[in-house]
Amino acid sequence: MEFRQSLHRLDGSVPCDLEVLSAADRSPLAWPCRVGHRTVGNRFCIQPMEGWDGTLDGRPTEKTLRRWAHFGQSGGKLIWGGEAVAVRHDGRANPNQLCYRPEHADDLALLLETVVRAHRSRFGSDADRDLLVGLQLTHSGRFSRPNRHDRPEPKIVYHHPLLDRRVGIRPEDDSVVLSDGEIAGLVEDFVRAAEAAQKAGFHFVDIKHCHGYLGHEFLSAYDRPGPYGGDFAGRTRFLRQTIQAVRVACPKLLIGVRISMFDFPPFMPDPARTGAGKLGAGIPEPFPVPYPGFGCDRHNPLQPDLTEPIRLVRLLQEELRVELVNLTAGSPYYNPHIQRPALYPPSDGYQPPEDPLVGCVRQMQAARQIKQAVPGVPMVGSAYTYFQDFLPQVAQAVVREGWIDFVGLGRMVLAYWDLPADILHGRPSDKNRLCRTLSDCTTAPRQGLPSGCYPLDPYYKNSPEAARLQEAKAALRKKLSS
Repeated sequence: MEFRQSLHRLDGSVPCDLEVLSAADRSPLAWPCRVGHRTVGNRFCIQPMEGWDGTLDGRPTEKTLRRWAHFGQSGGKLIWGGEAVAVRHDGRANPNQLCYRPEHADDLALLLETVVRAHRSRFGSDADRDLLVGLQLTHSGRFSRPNRHDRPEPKIVYHHPLLDRRVGIRPEDDSVVLSDGEIAGLVEDFVRAAEAAQKAGFHFVDIKHCHGYLGHEFLSAYDRPGPYGGDFAGRTRFLRQTIQAVRVACPKLLIGVRISMFDFPPFMPDPARTGAGKLGAGIPEPFPVPYPGFGCDRHNPLQPDLTEPIRLVRLLQEELRVELVNLTAGSPYYNPHIQRPALYPPSDGYQPPEDPLVGCVRQMQAARQIKQAVPGVPMVGSAYTYFQDFLPQVAQAVVREGWIDFVGLGRMVLAYWDLPADILHGRPSDKNRLCRTLSDCTTAPRQGLPSGCYPLDPYYKNSPEAARLQEAKAALRKKLSS
């Protein structure tokens, strides 16, 4: 009751049920949903969660396959890509990101087989008949670090007045700006990876356009000259060309797009409040106007403006016939509090500048507005993990009220991968496994370690990497206290 009152004070329109319903109780989370020509068995979506644990040549490891098996055991019927797979080497966000290579195409089939086998083992031999599994395809753009964790090798669409310096780009260095010809070649790279996904048996691919990576950057390329910038048609040209080319080459594949609905300028720790072993609360960097951000008021970029995001989703549905849209916000690199609300930031991150519930509600309300404006395409919502103990009550209520079609779970499934199964089977949640947004899953890769739930998953908690993580965190606390 106290949580519902707090949520009501924050935003009285956000629905939250009093009791958790099971599938037998006809929970909205157990409702099937039609996606293209397929039926998805329930309303849980497992979001793409990278592990930073592939081989140096982009292949899955034991850790990778363990995580994908957990996705299959989760009980969620929509598996959104497992994790982002770079379509070529220079688009990897880290040296251990999965990467498509023709000589390793069979690895994609192994990933899919791992999910399906785990799902059948947990839920029955024919349980995958209403399971939908996709592969998220990406190029990391300005955040590419394909060869070393500590060496950015950015590829950008345009020079950004604030983000360039974060990855060491000089204002006069145009060598990192992709040419029109290079962009056309990148479309072909996405198509080749999609063809491999279709051959492996995936049901859909995601042409990733979120979180500050290359696809997302196209959407804010207001000042780029030529066909891939400027007006809305130019800034969406790469996405349109890629989807159209994949349609021709891969007629059996459904297509999804994950987009950041809105963006803010980058935030930084407040130096006046940094000390006692931690960085200060986040404050926005001074920003120019008009600001180059997608889905924000360019003259007041701390305020979302959903005019173009709604236009984009309408384009995806009406012109491009995209079957699925996954809605998120911002970027983990420069404004993580709007992307994945958390009470505890990574060790090198700023403290929350707002109640994390504000960030959850901001995303939910934006997704609601887009869903109301473009009701015909199934949509996935994000930022639900921070609800923690009350996630089921909020999730089933928003689905019932039509705010969103699928509830996406990301960080939660690293710690408690079978939460959807427990909810739908009427079992009480295991409070010792609920994600508490401690952010070690982010702190670890910042130190060049695999991502995982080090506090709650014994596999990581008892690993050699856990000791290295604690040493790195202690060193940073000491530095901030001096």
